[in-house]
Amino acid sequence: MRTSMRGVLGALALMVAPAWADVPGSSDLEILPRFAGAEIVDYRVEDNVARLYPQSALRRISGRLRVDGEIEVVGRLSALTYELPRGHGSSEAFTQARAALLAQGARALHWCEGRECGASSLWANNVFGNARLFGGDEQQAYLLLQLAAPHQDSLLALYAITRATRRAYLHVELLEANAPQGEHLPNAETLLRQLKEAGVLELAQLPAEPVDPWLALLARALRLDTGVRLQLSGEAAPAWREALIERGTRAVRLESTASERPGLRLEWLR
Repeated sequence: MRTSMRGVLGALALMVAPAWADVPGSSDLEILPRFAGAEIVDYRVEDNVARLYPQSALRRISGRLRVDGEIEVVGRLSALTYELPRGHGSSEAFTQARAALLAQGARALHWCEGRECGASSLWANNVFGNARLFGGDEQQAYLLLQLAAPHQDSLLALYAITRATRRAYLHVELLEANAPQGEHLPNAETLLRQLKEAGVLELAQLPAEPVDPWLALLARALRLDTGVRLQLSGEAAPAWREALIERGTRAVRLESTASERPGLRLEWLR
């Protein structure tokens, strides 16, 4: 009877035990839900860490790492790497994490996928210092975000990779800066990718008067795909339309509607 009872209690323990076996002392970030069945396999928290987060593809020229844009931040770093359950690719966890963060008002600063990110080996070794993250260049994705107020002085980086062994990982870094960050601007490629992914782009932070650097940024994004047509709406939408036309966007590509909405809303007219 005692043997039978021990077996029952053991079975109950397995039923209530967590589905993951994280490294000791690790924990999820409060702002980022865990992908179902994922396990934390690397974890560290450090103060006064200097980080350079790329805003472009990575490449090596004459033995040196080259990027076209980057953000340098010093602060408290929380870095964790999830191994995803078998049968799930890294893109699933990346998509879920991206959606959760954008829904909280985080602003995407750089978003790339596949070979457009550059060499996976450079991301793994030179950016994150984690050889576990090396995989096929076509199986990677990277997203850098600035969090919404009251955490606007924090950056969050996501890097997803599926290795040749089919093991998939999501690496997450939260950098809480020691100094005020102000507004970091996204690049044009990221703005266009967000617009095409969601169909709309809310830019409530834009001023009523069309001015640089946002005016130049929107004009560059529209030059990346001259087939994109937009409906602009907001309190100064007609003024933004005229300003973009003056910067070289064809008038036929832009429609506008004035409203009480602050900033500017862009809707892709497909």
